[in-house]
Amino acid sequence: MARLLVYYAHPGQKFSRVNALMADRARRTEGLTFVDLYADYPRHRIDVDAEQARLAEAEVILFQFPLFWYSTPSIVKEWQDLVLEHGWAYGHGGTALAGKRMMLAVSCAGPEDAYSTGGYQHFPLRTFLAPLEQTARLCRMSFPAPYVLYGALKAAARGEVAPHVEGYATLLSAIRDDRYDWPAAEERQTVHHDSLPLIRAEAGA
Repeated sequence: MARLLVYYAHPGQKFSRVNALMADRARRTEGLTFVDLYADYPRHRIDVDAEQARLAEAEVILFQFPLFWYSTPSIVKEWQDLVLEHGWAYGHGGTALAGKRMMLAVSCAGPEDAYSTGGYQHFPLRTFLAPLEQTARLCRMSFPAPYVLYGALKAAARGEVAPHVEGYATLLSAIRDDRYDWPAAEERQTVHHDSLPLIRAEAGA
C-alpha cells in the first residue's frame, strides 16, 4: 500500500457544492492520512515540525482545493512558505521529498472550454497550476495530472457531483492500493471522473 496524505483546503466550506462532499469521502477512506488545513490551523499558525513529519512518512501528497483567483486558497501558500524549508525540501541537502509524488484535486467555477487560449480565461488550467508543478519539481517530486472538475457551480444541475465524488473515492483507493497508472497520469494534462487512467484490478497486476 502507498502512504497517501491528503491535504484539504477550503475557506468557505459551508458554501461548498462539491469539495465538502469530496473531503468527507477522503476523511472516511481507510488507510490514508487526511488533514483539513483550515480546521487544524484556523489562525494559519502552521506547525512546521508536525507537517514535515507527515510529509516524511508519505509517498503521495495530494492537495484538494477549489481554484481561488487562479491559485490556491491562501493557507496552502502559507503552508508552502513555512513547511518547504531550504535545506529540507530543496536546495543543498534538501532531499526529504525526493522521489515522492505531488498531486492535486481541483475544482474550477468555469467550464473546461474557458481554460484555453481561445476561452475567456485565456490560458489552460495547467498554466495557472505551474507554480505548484514547479514547486514539486524543485523538491524532486513528480507531478501527475490533477483530478479536475470544471464548471463546479453548475455541476449539480448537470448531475456531475455524485460521479465526480465517486471518481475521487476510486482515485484515492487506487493510489492507496498501488493500483493507479502513474505513467499514464503523467502524460495527461488533467484527468476527470470519466477519464481516469487505467486502474489495475489488483496491486502489482
